[in-house]
Amino acid sequence: MPDKAVRLATSSAKLSGNLADATRNTIRDYMAVINSYYSNLIEGNKTRPHEIRAAQKGEYSEDPAIRDLQQESVSHIQVQNWIEEQAFDKDSLYAPEFFKAVHKQFYLGIPESLWLLRDQHNEVKGKVVPGEWRTELVDVGQHVPQDPENITVLMQQFCEVYHPNRFAGDKKFIAAMCAHHRLVWIHPFADGNGRVARLFTDESLKSIGLESYGVWCLSRGIARSSDQYKTLLARADSSRQGDLDGRGVLSEKHLINFCDFMLDTAIDQIDYISDLLHLNKMHERIDSYIQARNDGRVPGVTGKVKEVAGLILYNAFVKGELERSLAYELCGMPERSARRLIGQLKDDGLLSETSSKSPLKWEIAEHAEPWYFPNLAPGN
Repeated sequence: MPDKAVRLATSSAKLSGNLADATRNTIRDYMAVINSYYSNLIEGNKTRPHEIRAAQKGEYSEDPAIRDLQQESVSHIQVQNWIEEQAFDKDSLYAPEFFKAVHKQFYLGIPESLWLLRDQHNEVKGKVVPGEWRTELVDVGQHVPQDPENITVLMQQFCEVYHPNRFAGDKKFIAAMCAHHRLVWIHPFADGNGRVARLFTDESLKSIGLESYGVWCLSRGIARSSDQYKTLLARADSSRQGDLDGRGVLSEKHLINFCDFMLDTAIDQIDYISDLLHLNKMHERIDSYIQARNDGRVPGVTGKVKEVAGLILYNAFVKGELERSLAYELCGMPERSARRLIGQLKDDGLLSETSSKSPLKWEIAEHAEPWYFPNLAPGN
C-alpha cells in the first residue's frame, strides 16, 4: 500500500505539472458537474450531466421528482464551490464544525421533500435536521452505527486521529482513505453521510498535496465500481478477526483492503485523465471534433468551421491563454476573416474572453465533450 500512495502522489504531480493553470482551472470547473453526477449516482440519483447543466441555467424538468433530483445535484456543486471559496486550512477541515457546515449547506440547497427519512416500506419515519448530528439509532445494512449520544466525542476523536499533521509523507494519503471509511462508520448524520464523506475526502486530498485533484475525481471511479466500493466499505465495518487482525475494535485486514481499493481507484482516475490530456492525443481529438462538426455529426451546434480552428483550439489548450495576435497568426488568413473565425469559436463556447482585448481561453463546450473526453460520462 505505501507504494500505491507514492504512485498516487507522483502521478498527480505529473498531471498537474503538464497543464497550464488556466487550462487546469477550466477542466476543474467543468468536472464539478461530473463529480456531482457520480457522487449522487452512488446514492441512486441518476440525473445526467446535461440535465444538471440545464438546471444550472434554470431549466428544470416539469416532473417534480426529476426536478428535485436536479436541485440535489446543483446543490452538490454549490457546496463544492462553497468549500473552495472558504479555503479551509487543515485545522478547519479536520474539525466537527466543518462536517456540520457542509451537511447544512447541502440540505439547505435541496427541496424539503428530500429531507424525509423513510423505512424499508417507504413510510416516513423522520426528517433530517441540516447540520445537526443524528439523534436516533439507525441501521445501515448489517452495520449498526454508534449510539447518537456518542457522536460528539467520536467526531472529535476522528478529527484528532486522522489530522494530516499526525502522518509523515505519503502516509497522509493512506490516512485520508482510512478516514473516509471511519467517517461513514460513525454515520454522524441521519442521512447524507456518503455525500459529506466524499466531499470531505475530495477536499482532504487537495489539502495534503494532490494539486491535480478536481481535474480528476474519485467519485467517478467509485461509481464505476459501486458494488465493490459498498462491499469493501461494509466489510471494513467488521469487528477485529482475532489477535492477528490489528489492535483496534474493527478489522485492520478489511480496512487495508478498502484503502487498497480507494488508492487503486484514485490512480486509475489519474491515469485515465492523464491519457486523455496527453498533448498528441488531445490534438487528435480536437481535430476529430472539427471533422465531426464539418460532417454534421455534432448534436447541439450548427454550421461548419474552418479546419484551422483545430490548431487554434489546441494552442489555447496547451497555453491556457492564447494571445490574440498569435491566434490571428495561426489562422493564416486576412485579419477580418481571422476575427470572424475567432468570433465563431467564442459564440460556440469553444473559446472565452474577459474583455475584447484579453487573451483567449480554451473552454469545454458541452457539445465538444464527447470528443474531448470520451467516456467521461454516460452518453459520450
